[in-house]
Amino acid sequence: MTAKDKNILDSVVYNYTSNANQLEEENNILKETINKLKEDLDRFKVPPLMVSEVRDVFGKNAVIRLPNGNQFYVNISEDCEKVNPGDMILSDQKNLTIIKKIPITQKFDVGNFVIIEKTKVSWNDVGGLDDQAREIKEVVELPLKKPELFKKVGITPPKGILLYGQPGTGKTLLAKAVAASTNSTFIQVVGSELVQKFIGEGAKMVKEIFELARKKAPAIIFIDEIDSLAAKRVEIGTSGEREVSRTFMQLLAEIDGFRPLGNIKVIGATNRKDILDPAIVRPGRLDRLIHIPIPKGDARLEILKIHCGDMKFSKDVDLKNISGLMEDMSGAEIKAVCTESGYFAIREDRTIVTKKDITEAIDKVKNEEKIEGMDYMNMFG
Repeated sequence: MTAKDKNILDSVVYNYTSNANQLEEENNILKETINKLKEDLDRFKVPPLMVSEVRDVFGKNAVIRLPNGNQFYVNISEDCEKVNPGDMILSDQKNLTIIKKIPITQKFDVGNFVIIEKTKVSWNDVGGLDDQAREIKEVVELPLKKPELFKKVGITPPKGILLYGQPGTGKTLLAKAVAASTNSTFIQVVGSELVQKFIGEGAKMVKEIFELARKKAPAIIFIDEIDSLAAKRVEIGTSGEREVSRTFMQLLAEIDGFRPLGNIKVIGATNRKDILDPAIVRPGRLDRLIHIPIPKGDARLEILKIHCGDMKFSKDVDLKNISGLMEDMSGAEIKAVCTESGYFAIREDRTIVTKKDITEAIDKVKNEEKIEGMDYMNMFG
């Protein structure tokens, strides 16, 4: 073999060896990729674990509560750390064996689900409701400002009140005004949203709202649309009805509770007093019922003056006569008239509101109210 042939042979052997090493390296990478894909595939085949709550523990067994409310007596895995009632755990979906304890709190961050504020609404912002304001001051404001007076007399002030009347008559405004006058934290909850958003958790939410109120006391808990939560109880059938009942019972328990409410007051508001469960308005609960009516005469004029206090009118505007055109309009509708009349002026690049602007605004608001009323009748008629 010549030197030339030897060099060619060495070159071929070197190239073959290099290619073989490269192929082997690529083969190892492919094997690792395949193994990883197999691991991922096996992991995807494993059914997910269920998050549940431990209700009670009996040695190596426990009672757990599933998210749907059902409870089961199950085994605790030997590899699982010690669990206690109230812990959140992962359980196997097939036999519900407790696999692992997880650090998930049962508590909501209630601040994300309720309106919490120090209101700036004063009694001067409330018009035409002098009698109602006086009653609220007696029941809510006086006990918070002068609790020693009730101790001297030897009586316990009411825990809460119920404001009832048509929409837009000033129920929320009154609640905010008394919260501001007592420098209380105003915690607003909508009953219908509480039930709809927190199926399975409504009772816990109610409990934690009252805990929040105790931390921020003095506080006023304002429950709007309380009829959606506290309607007359009927035979419980669906899971939704059971949830509403549980939430309602928790509300009653918090109002009655072993822990006194002290400087916490509960104000409920409803448009449908007729459908409320008697349990919520019996003595010792929301037992002071205050009707908030549609404003009449001087009351309507007073509300009109409050809402148009910063507006500029032409000489042909007589607020008393304008008030007479607003028969059967609520406070919210009177406010809407003021806003709409202002828009009529703005559209014509004016800062002065005329009588024509106001009368057209009244017609517009009344027509919108008729349309809403017809839609309501069509929906339920």
